[in-house]
Amino acid sequence: MSETSTATRTIVVEREIAHPPEKIWRALTQPHLISEWLMKNNFSPVVGHRFILRGEWGGVLDCEVLIVEPQRTLSYTWIFKHDDPLFNLNSVVTFSLSRTTTGTILRMEQSGFRPDQKQAYGGAKAGWPMFLAKLEQLVAETD
Repeated sequence: MSETSTATRTIVVEREIAHPPEKIWRALTQPHLISEWLMKNNFSPVVGHRFILRGEWGGVLDCEVLIVEPQRTLSYTWIFKHDDPLFNLNSVVTFSLSRTTTGTILRMEQSGFRPDQKQAYGGAKAGWPMFLAKLEQLVAETD
């Protein structure tokens, strides 16, 4: 087995949002808000908390909170199990917030895509910008 076959791929999406980190943090950590921009869930911002994300497409993601640094970093596992092993995904999603003079830079990184997971990688690469656009719209509409 060659070294390249075990390398994983990562998706990174960055957005500058004209709101403070505190406001974006709420959208990243409050279950009712997460439901509006990402998926239905039973999230709690507590390291070790296991939760589920339910996609409109019928899929269920098993997740566990790894890092909680309020207003700065949120990280959790993003695991999808499927009957076809090719579609199994064992990844980590990390959100980083950096305050700017005009708001916040939100950086989303999803790591752990195997080279043979072209469909999952392509779907995430297309999906995350849409999710983050919904998050930005939600933040603009909430107090």
